Amino acid sequence: MVEDSLQPADNPSTDDEVMNEEQTVGQLQQSFKCGGCGAKMGFKPGTHSQNCPYCGHENPIPQSEEDIRELDFRAFLASQAEASDTEEIITIKCPSCAAETTTDPNITSQDCPFCGSPIVATAHSTRQIKPKSLLPFHVNRKQGWEQFRKWVAGLWFAPNDLRKMAQSEGKLTGIYVPYWTYDSDTTSFYRGQRGKHYWVTEHYTTHQNGKLVHKTRRVRKTRWWPASGTVWHSFDDVLVLASNTLPRHYTEKLEPWDLQNLVPYTDEYLSGFRAESYQIDLAQGFEYGQKIMDVKIRQLVRQDIGGDEQRIHSVRTQHDRITFKHLLLPIWISAYRYKNKVFRFLINGRTGEVQGERPWSFWKIALAVIGVAAIAAVIALVIIASQG
Repeated sequence: MVEDSLQPADNPSTDDEVMNEEQTVGQLQQSFKCGGCGAKMGFKPGTHSQNCPYCGHENPIPQSEEDIRELDFRAFLASQAEASDTEEIITIKCPSCAAETTTDPNITSQDCPFCGSPIVATAHSTRQIKPKSLLPFHVNRKQGWEQFRKWVAGLWFAPNDLRKMAQSEGKLTGIYVPYWTYDSDTTSFYRGQRGKHYWVTEHYTTHQNGKLVHKTRRVRKTRWWPASGTVWHSFDDVLVLASNTLPRHYTEKLEPWDLQNLVPYTDEYLSGFRAESYQIDLAQGFEYGQKIMDVKIRQLVRQDIGGDEQRIHSVRTQHDRITFKHLLLPIWISAYRYKNKVFRFLINGRTGEVQGERPWSFWKIALAVIGVAAIAAVIALVIIASQG
């Protein structure tokens, strides 16, 4: 039985330790030359150094002594940002999925790492808030494929072509994905109701053995009282994806991230990798952050109301001392086209956690259904035969 065609959106690559893809997908504008042979160097995942893929020479990345500082949220919105906190970046935009990524100026065409669509590289310049920190890649491409194979092996009813592709090591593209983090002190005023359970005995009639009988039963009811009050909380590093390109429900499953290991941003960590520019700006990101905070705030409100049940009628939250960071987190991405639909697989570049969309083999599903039906029929025949 023939499987439907599953084709990788990118060409195969055999590099494992160092991401060096300038011939296929481009890289950041700034490049770093090897002091030994003059070739372009790339960041080596799991280290704090750049590595030459040709002669093996390594350059340690200078570690900044500067603290990773929080920036004032309202000052930025009021256009009071210092010039040193923003930068002019050159990006190319995918016409299919609208992802904007950095590229090398000498690259004229490439495939989009997010959806696999071909891009004619027309670069444009925008001014954005500069990332102040990042988590460097710890998982290299070879380790990423090992994690991907394990993930594929656990997929039920996956097309055979997908398993074959996992064994042949297709394209994995290393992307630094933009995120915001927000800190905020919150004061929340609420109104609601506190419910207290109590039990009553009810009398009722029912038919039993053809007769009308009287019975009793215990029924739980709830008394409600009005409740209002104030709860306070300090939020630290509420993480918000600043991209519309990747499915949010999959990126959230890549968490948690070890943000305690953030390092100050430096271009050397991006050498040989791509970086996506943010599509969700600072103010929009905080709107997402408020929704995340609201979940915790409502938990605190319920605790403060007390009782056996709670009803929340309204919550009004005031945010003070809001600060933020713009940072980059490492994700390996592979995109496949199956029946003209793009499926993306994401790998946490720190932990190796794999999440993603998957195609289904309807032939395998059909055979499984037929098999289950056949087994059920055999069991039914055995039962009938034993009763006869």
